[in-house]
Amino acid sequence: MILADFLVPTKIGLYCAYGNFYLDPKEMVRDAVISHAHGDHAISGNFNVYCTKATSLFMIQRYKKFAAGEFHLYAFHAEFVLNEVKISFIPAGHILGSALVMMEYKGVKYLYTGDYKLQPDTTCEPIEFAEADVLITETTFANPDTKHPDVELEIKKLNATTSNIMLGAYALGKSQRLIKLISDLCPQRRILVHHSILPFVKIYEQMGIDMGKYEVYDRKVMKNTKTDMIYLVPPLVYRSYIKAVNVIRVFATGWKHLQHNNELQLFISDHVDWDDIIYTIEKVKPKEIWTTHGSGIQLKSYYSNIITVKLLN
Repeated sequence: MILADFLVPTKIGLYCAYGNFYLDPKEMVRDAVISHAHGDHAISGNFNVYCTKATSLFMIQRYKKFAAGEFHLYAFHAEFVLNEVKISFIPAGHILGSALVMMEYKGVKYLYTGDYKLQPDTTCEPIEFAEADVLITETTFANPDTKHPDVELEIKKLNATTSNIMLGAYALGKSQRLIKLISDLCPQRRILVHHSILPFVKIYEQMGIDMGKYEVYDRKVMKNTKTDMIYLVPPLVYRSYIKAVNVIRVFATGWKHLQHNNELQLFISDHVDWDDIIYTIEKVKPKEIWTTHGSGIQLKSYYSNIITVKLLN
């Protein structure tokens, strides 16, 4: 029997009383099961953190000694138990080390997605599907009007100009994906990487990921080379260099409102779009769908009288 209160939304995050742990808590807790290392899912200071190895490395890089009291690392598909809840991690395809969290209690399986994507990405483990009684899915782009374009066609837009480009992207996950895509699909470009992004790139390489060709940012190189340079920077730098001259400004994101005023629009998302969510539901075959991280209203309407959809937001 599916337990309606197996996961309860709180101000701290999703709490599982049956296992006495939180999923991706927003405040420090004793036991935190972390799906991936982005800052809105993995904060510092939790006493026990249960995650994949890559997630721990990214958290340690970001938070240093405050990353966690103790890490408990598990390979994909390895099972562990918190109280009476059996847990395992399944590749989520979002960033390196990202995981769907399978939880089983009294014979019922609950699958929490964290953030996930279905588009191909050679810089992280591809998503795997598993059947579950309840799918707890993110709904960041759960809108029938949202369809992410082909990522290779988007990257090839950069070949339309020889001008130097300031490319804004999130430092973890998106940046590494972009470096590899540009290296493969825009080979004439020289990629200069901001120093704050480099430690994450090095962890990717440490974990065996081929990152392609890139260089550490050098102001003189950028200044003296007038064409075919791409300066990859995190969002804060991108916003602060609003008056940068002699560059085309581009920000890689799936959000349309963040593309305003950019001279070239690069729609690249590391989340599922509407069609991908529907496909995931077909593969997981849940009896119920619980939604989080976004609005699930349109999913609830779409599956009306077919599958129970509960909004956890």
